[in-house]
Amino acid sequence: MKYLLDTANLNEIKEYTDIFPIDGITSNPSIVKREGKIKFFEHMNNIRSIIGIDKTLHIQVTSMETEGMLQDADTLLNKVDSQIYIKIPVTMEGIKAIKILKSRGIHVTATAIYGKSQAFLALEAGADYLAPYYNRMENIGIDSDDVIAGIAEMIDRYHYPAKILAASFKNAGQVERAFESGAQAATVDPSILKNVLEQPQITNAVNVFDSDWKSIFGNVPIAKLD
Repeated sequence: MKYLLDTANLNEIKEYTDIFPIDGITSNPSIVKREGKIKFFEHMNNIRSIIGIDKTLHIQVTSMETEGMLQDADTLLNKVDSQIYIKIPVTMEGIKAIKILKSRGIHVTATAIYGKSQAFLALEAGADYLAPYYNRMENIGIDSDDVIAGIAEMIDRYHYPAKILAASFKNAGQVERAFESGAQAATVDPSILKNVLEQPQITNAVNVFDSDWKSIFGNVPIAKLD
């Protein structure tokens, strides 16, 4: 079970990778848009500098056709690093690109998945990660849990090396259900993880502990007791 941050904001990445057990960073054109007209390659290299080479960095192509996707991938590999995961939407053009990239030994994340059949094709094409869109599927009446469970079953049955990287969440409950359904990883907006640990019940419990301790020992913490 792995958590990734779905953001390209450098301050968020610095802050939350210090707090949470984060395995990597994902981005897409919509996430990059939030940062404004950045120096793109410099920005991605800054992300890599923050997270280190041992964590995964997933960057999406912007071209719509196979040849353009391959050119995007080559540029990203040359201007960021060879260990990044190239995110490719699972379309007709995308599946072709995934096959070619995997034949070259390049890491690939298949994205924009809305159903089992898409995922099964991406598995056969050799994708390393599959990114089903949990909340977006729910919004159009697709059973997200069933989709993820079906993908997980095929991975297990046929021993694919791929992992499910669930994406598109609106709350922590969806993330929990994705993991319970068989996702090995989830990429989430940092605010979702923050909200998990800042629930009023948790804060109240901690405040009671603090009050009870201070009622006996004052402001002296354990580390400074005689």
